[in-house]
Amino acid sequence: MLGAELDSDAYLQHLRQALKNLDRGAIHRWADALYRAWDEARFVFVFGNGGSGTTATHFSEDLGKSTLRPEDLADESKKRLKIMSLTDNLGWILAVGNDVGYDQIFQQQLMNYGSAGDLVIAISGSGNSPNVINAVEWAKRHGLHTFGISGYSGGQLKEIQDDGLHVPVDDMGMVESIHLCVFHWVLNDVYGRINRAGRYA
Repeated sequence: MLGAELDSDAYLQHLRQALKNLDRGAIHRWADALYRAWDEARFVFVFGNGGSGTTATHFSEDLGKSTLRPEDLADESKKRLKIMSLTDNLGWILAVGNDVGYDQIFQQQLMNYGSAGDLVIAISGSGNSPNVINAVEWAKRHGLHTFGISGYSGGQLKEIQDDGLHVPVDDMGMVESIHLCVFHWVLNDVYGRINRAGRYA
């Protein structure tokens, strides 16, 4: 844990360097993939474990609600981003985990909900979570576009994803923080495109 080894100044310097080294092209392609899903009325499925699971919930909530102007939330005619966090279907997770196996909790949901052309956003700090890998492999076999969000070496996820954002830092807390930090730019960029706001006005 970096915070146990480094004082706050050194930790923040490490964070600044990690942010500076991020692949800007990958960040823009992430926003492109989400905007394309909205434009083509495709579904977006997000999932991960632990901290990445709650990040998936955060992504889903923000993209579902905050891609609309506040005054448009009551407008039934407005086109919306179809997004779901597979980490939030507790009944599904418990049933599949108990009856089939924890490594199937996301794949089994995709088998019910996913279709060719949909977007999968798979989050794994290590890139090696079996349930994430199984779901991404299924998605690729069935024509869904996969975008991985990873850390450390990127693991298996980085090898099999169609595209993705890799944070090459060997500290889970910092990796997870960067994922969420960058996401908020992506969210704002997609909002700008959908609503013709800011630099898209």
